[in-house]
Amino acid sequence: MQNSSRSATKVLIVDDHPVVLSGCRSLFASDNSVKIDEATDAKSGHRAYVAKRPDVTVIDIKLPDVSGFELMRRIRKDDPDARIIMFSMNDDPAFVVRAIEMGAQGYVSKGDDPRMLVKAVRKVAAGDNFISPQLAEAVTFSGASIKANPASQMTARELEILRLLGRGDKIVEVADALEISYKTVANTTSLLKQKLGAKNHSDLIRIAVEMGLG
Repeated sequence: MQNSSRSATKVLIVDDHPVVLSGCRSLFASDNSVKIDEATDAKSGHRAYVAKRPDVTVIDIKLPDVSGFELMRRIRKDDPDARIIMFSMNDDPAFVVRAIEMGAQGYVSKGDDPRMLVKAVRKVAAGDNFISPQLAEAVTFSGASIKANPASQMTARELEILRLLGRGDKIVEVADALEISYKTVANTTSLLKQKLGAKNHSDLIRIAVEMGLG
């Protein structure tokens, strides 16, 4: 983290919960070496990233338009060197592993001590990686359950489509949100049914909800 004699570290927080945004502002309020910018969904978060080029971006996984995973994919497509921390209520080790595989440098649970986020931002801004100790331990000792989790069987795009279906979006709405063709979504939906043993569309929605994606 840069000290006060240098330019401030720019941190972009992307989260749709006002209480979370307020809490993040409070965490860094006394630190003049950090400048906070905010966005409340993936679309505005992507715009803010392109405009501000923050040193660290903190992203909630559950956003109102597309997921934090999809936002991370879009940001990293523009900037492969983007430094990103996933900040989520979901502390499933399989999601932690997936975030790291997709290029996140950090993962912090919203259930952690808030100071963990401050530590994560400092570490990631300095070029290091950070997973909160409790999550790191869970990942270390959850190898079998991670492999058994359906999320480990799916690509990032499949996970995003399943999440959008799980919240009730129709195929045409999923295609629009992800800026891909209706046919691509329909084909992926058919593959997901096979991969997850879903008999019908309702089964896919149930699986998405059970996985905490919906």
